[in-house]
Amino acid sequence: MIQFANPLLLLFCLLIPIFIYVYKKWENSRQSSMRFSNGALLSGLSSSFRVKIEKRLIYLRAFIVFLVIVSFSRPQSAIEETKINIEGIDIVLAVDVSTSMLARDFEIKGRRVDRLEVVKDVVLKFINNRPNDRIGLVAFSGFAYSVCPLTLDHDWLEKNLERVEIGMIEDGTAIGSAISASLNRIKDTPAKEKIVILLTDGRNNAGKISPLTAAEAAEALGVRIYTIGAGTKGMAPYPFKDMMGNIVLRPVEIQIDEELLKKIAGITGGEYFRATDTESLVDIYKEIDKLEKTPMEEIGYNIYEELFQYFLFPAFLLFLLEVLLVNTYLRRIP
Repeated sequence: MIQFANPLLLLFCLLIPIFIYVYKKWENSRQSSMRFSNGALLSGLSSSFRVKIEKRLIYLRAFIVFLVIVSFSRPQSAIEETKINIEGIDIVLAVDVSTSMLARDFEIKGRRVDRLEVVKDVVLKFINNRPNDRIGLVAFSGFAYSVCPLTLDHDWLEKNLERVEIGMIEDGTAIGSAISASLNRIKDTPAKEKIVILLTDGRNNAGKISPLTAAEAAEALGVRIYTIGAGTKGMAPYPFKDMMGNIVLRPVEIQIDEELLKKIAGITGGEYFRATDTESLVDIYKEIDKLEKTPMEEIGYNIYEELFQYFLFPAFLLFLLEVLLVNTYLRRIP
């Protein structure tokens, strides 16, 4: 089935018969004549083939104009119908940036790195696996702040993630404030599915908002919270400066309030995970990625083949034919 991308241009085709009519009237009015005393002398004569062609040349020109108008209207033919299932939800990533995240109990390619560096690496892969989701970023320690609003521009989101550093804000672990800041970003969006992924390695010891009160607010707003406790169980190597200014690692116990994180997830219908190393952290984000796949809409569209060349090319050939005839066989000698 043929359709036109610019169908309004086809209205110009209605002018072609008017043009032919006006041209024929004008041509008849300008033809020269010879007077004879008796018309019977010419009654047996007929027009030559050359004259007949010349009189009908206007129809060739009109047909050329018609083909050009049709080609400019961009005729198209649907060759394939494609349907895309878009799976997307609104996600806020809340990441702990307190000084306890400096502990180097995680590894990347055999190299000991602090917890935040690993989290950035894993979160980056998570973002890349969710191209149809709007994702925002909240960082928190002694208080929470929004690093990036919900966006589909994941390149911009990743640049903001790179700028997140430990020590940017007052130290502490304000889990309630982190949940509240995340809800402020996500509560008024039109998405049917909304989640917060909160990662921390400590206990709530800052902020004016109770984590459980914030969790109840999330439940009322229909927001699920997945909580992740990051860090090895027991002692973790933590960087200190010795008397010479060199970085040395000493074992330090960093406690995670797993009971609180489980309650937050339970209130909102989410889940709690514990990441004790890089591999388990990667698996956790993969698991959340599998859990949160919700179809939002289905878009159907046609792939079209452009057909304008099948009209424009014959018009060009006919135009060359007319030019050739006018300058050879139909050429008039004054």
